[in-house]
Amino acid sequence: MHSVGSPLLWVGFTVFVLAMLFLDLSVFHRRSHAVSFKEALGYSALWVGMAVLFGLGIYWRFGTESALQYAAGYLIEKSLSVDNLFVFLLIFTAFRIPAKFQHRVLFWGVLGALVMRGLFIGVGAALLQRFHWVLYVFGVILLFSAARMWRDRPFSDNPTKGLAYRLFRRFFRYSPEIAGDHFWIEQNGKRLATPLFAALVVVELCDVIFAVDSIPAIFAVTEDPFIVYTSNVFAILGLRSLYFLLSGALHRFYLLKPALAAVLGLVGIKLLVSDLYEVPIGASLSVIGAILTGAILGSIFWPLRFGPRRPSGRPRPPAGSAPSPLGT
Repeated sequence: MHSVGSPLLWVGFTVFVLAMLFLDLSVFHRRSHAVSFKEALGYSALWVGMAVLFGLGIYWRFGTESALQYAAGYLIEKSLSVDNLFVFLLIFTAFRIPAKFQHRVLFWGVLGALVMRGLFIGVGAALLQRFHWVLYVFGVILLFSAARMWRDRPFSDNPTKGLAYRLFRRFFRYSPEIAGDHFWIEQNGKRLATPLFAALVVVELCDVIFAVDSIPAIFAVTEDPFIVYTSNVFAILGLRSLYFLLSGALHRFYLLKPALAAVLGLVGIKLLVSDLYEVPIGASLSVIGAILTGAILGSIFWPLRFGPRRPSGRPRPPAGSAPSPLGT
């Protein structure tokens, strides 16, 4: 499988990502604080700007086709990440994570997600190189994911009743009390996990489920591992600022979830018919962009007439204000 990414490009990109994460944690967010709307807007613009510049670099170095593949992959991952934000909001509310500590949880969650996505992409690329029929498996997965998303019941409204939290409680001793920004505390000679660590574990396990949707979706527009990985990384790096930017308005975009289901379904069909007809990447990008733009504009201009004010069962922000369902 041909890749535009040379070993030097892979190393350079990895160093860049690690440097940005180091600056984020050690300089920009050295002290825990609630991220304001203005701050989130600035960081969102920064991450999107860097993603666009990187895409222009791909266009300059490798041409139009690779640049369109990168743009389509980034758009798919960015749009699917909005669905992640609903789950983040539920998790932070369930574990009563104060706003000033949420960035710390998301930082380490994103770092873990980058590692897991890298492993998923590596395995996916290796499978596609050896077994062409894996494309059909990816297509079926996407169609199943689209149907699940259309029904709007991929997760429990209470994350503490889900499999991820049950696995966490099986393997870790737990204290339900917030202890500042610490993931662990010592109590009566025992090392106990705090709600911050519990939220982090649930976020990481949920991301595994999200990756099952997003990774096959990006392989539907390109099989180049470098483009798949870089588009994924830029979308994930901007996920934290996007959460703080939209957390107070997520419930308004009621048309986005069916739009994402439609995108996954179309991408799944594209994979299943790829041996019979190769859909041009420009056409794929245009259709995806049109569906998502229509969903966003429709949610904004027709919020009351065509959709609910708030998805049923989802808590209102700010996260952390609801009573804890955990108990002890």
